[in-house]
Amino acid sequence: MSQHKPHKSHRTGWLRAAVLGANDGIVSTASLIIGVAAAGSTQSHVLLAGVAGLVAGAMSMAAGEYVSVSSQADTEKADLEMERLSLKHNAEFETEELAQIYQHRGLQPKLARQVAEQLMEHDALGAHARDEIGISEIVSAQPVQAALYSSATFTIGAALPLLTAWLVPLAQLIPLVSILSLLFLALLGAIAAQAGGAPLLRGALRVTFWGALAMALTAVVGRLFGVVS
Repeated sequence: MSQHKPHKSHRTGWLRAAVLGANDGIVSTASLIIGVAAAGSTQSHVLLAGVAGLVAGAMSMAAGEYVSVSSQADTEKADLEMERLSLKHNAEFETEELAQIYQHRGLQPKLARQVAEQLMEHDALGAHARDEIGISEIVSAQPVQAALYSSATFTIGAALPLLTAWLVPLAQLIPLVSILSLLFLALLGAIAAQAGGAPLLRGALRVTFWGALAMALTAVVGRLFGVVS
């Protein structure tokens, strides 16, 4: 008796937006907090900068994802409309084009033609969208979903270093925000890898490395401007 193997591809849309949002929330807010603190600011100023970064970042992520994915959706719609017109006026050409695609994938010419004809009879536009253009229900652009996931996960990610900065004394703020943020990033990377079916260690190390680099560079900049002022 065959067993159904759960695939991960259907998660790519929301997983990408969620991971990107949470990762950016942690890295950008922690880096901002560390940079402002390294410049010698008071804790209230550090918290104000962190809150402003959270609000601005969440809105920026939502707007950026919506505009980006909307552009992708517009391109998909234009391609589908072009394909719809071609199917209406050049059905034979489109059938042969689909058959050629199946031949390149390994089917014999006669079988490829039969498959193309049957799929065209069942759902011509769907067959060409999937096999010629590469658009399917799984990967089709969803702007609102991407915007909401990115904004929400950015807010969650940003809240972690911000809460740390609020609870710890100013003297311990930089080391504790750095350490805890890196732990958050490692956990995020592992969770994302688990959800996507990738190796946990690789996912954790990847986001932790770039997060550590961003925080270190921001701390250096904050220290330099703090000395100048």
